[in-house]
Amino acid sequence: MRQTAGELTRAEFDDAQSAAAMYLVLVAETRRTPGSQTSLREANRARIVDAVKKHGGLTQVELAGATGLSAATVSNIVKELTGTGVLHTAPSTRSGRRAQYVTLAHALGLVVGVHYSTRHLRVALSDVAHTVLAEHHMPLAKDHRADNELDRATLLIADMLDSVDSGMSELLAVGIALPAPLKSATGTTARGGILRGWDAVPVADVMQRRLQCPVFVDNASNLAALAEARLGAARGKENAVFLDIGDGIGSGLLLNGRLFRGHNGSAGEFGHITIRENGPLCRCGNRGCLEAIAGGPAILEALKPTYGPLKLGDLVIRAMAGDDACIRAIADAGKHIGVAAANLCNLLDPERIVVGGDLARSGELLLGPLRHAIERSIIVDDESIPDVVQGQLGNRAAVLGALVYAIDQVNIATDEPARS
Repeated sequence: MRQTAGELTRAEFDDAQSAAAMYLVLVAETRRTPGSQTSLREANRARIVDAVKKHGGLTQVELAGATGLSAATVSNIVKELTGTGVLHTAPSTRSGRRAQYVTLAHALGLVVGVHYSTRHLRVALSDVAHTVLAEHHMPLAKDHRADNELDRATLLIADMLDSVDSGMSELLAVGIALPAPLKSATGTTARGGILRGWDAVPVADVMQRRLQCPVFVDNASNLAALAEARLGAARGKENAVFLDIGDGIGSGLLLNGRLFRGHNGSAGEFGHITIRENGPLCRCGNRGCLEAIAGGPAILEALKPTYGPLKLGDLVIRAMAGDDACIRAIADAGKHIGVAAANLCNLLDPERIVVGGDLARSGELLLGPLRHAIERSIIVDDESIPDVVQGQLGNRAAVLGALVYAIDQVNIATDEPARS
């Protein structure tokens, strides 16, 4: 017979976490004989468990690098901890070679990540060891409405849970990424008109009532930055900026290892920096915003007399195929974004800039001009200029970030550490 939601959640976490937590006790006890082989073994086990918890999952080779232990020691300890139900291993591939991917045991519970963009919906289901079990992607109508799309996500979540032989009672938390500035206190959009059809909708409250589990909402660029920091191109960087360049332009700010959301939760609205006084009207109501000059719709509008209606993906494909006008349009956008990014770098001094979003698929056609504009405008010496790299997670960055965010909140609730 199925347990109730509360009983299931507590039972899962008590059983699954107790084995890992036991090692902290053992380490403390064996420190009384600090030179003993028992003390060394337990310390090594704890280092491996801590590394897996911190990163969500690593191959055995990566574990050796993260812990400083030999490959043989890591292999032996992983085998032992897998047998006792602390860790789980699965076949994987790294750089074309077979590898064993190590995570915490799967029996920790299930979470969902949801990403609404202006034209797409992505939903992913994972366990709290960051193993994605199911994922769904579908297009959305222009100017989609919150009520319809929240209904759609609810049905998708139920279907995905059913596909892995689970139910709503096993869902621990849901993270939702929205492409708009949000008021952190209420989870509603901070400014009307930026995400039409979603103004003043308390998304977290609405979905929490439907799903009967905690729901956490954040800006999509913030969550994409979080995913790149944990799983992608900003991994290991304490100070980094994620630029989300597509239909809109946003950013996620990673400062001292944590996401910076600002006083009200609306920090990082990079696309609404004014770069041309009395410039074109932006959807936010102001004039001369970066997004109104270098965002996807502005680029496509400028090309419309030549090509007619285009989608952003069409623009990227044409540019990568060698279309001169499309290449110039992307390069011009990169220059404008780079000048604005240089100002951001002069303020924050990041170590790395990660560029994601639909336009980032054009690679160096965008990154090259962007990088050169930063180099011309930044005040630090050449050795201190931040790296500018393409994101590693592509269009999945925000939905994976929503999963990471939900898992972090579950860990906080169970007194586990979370970084952001």
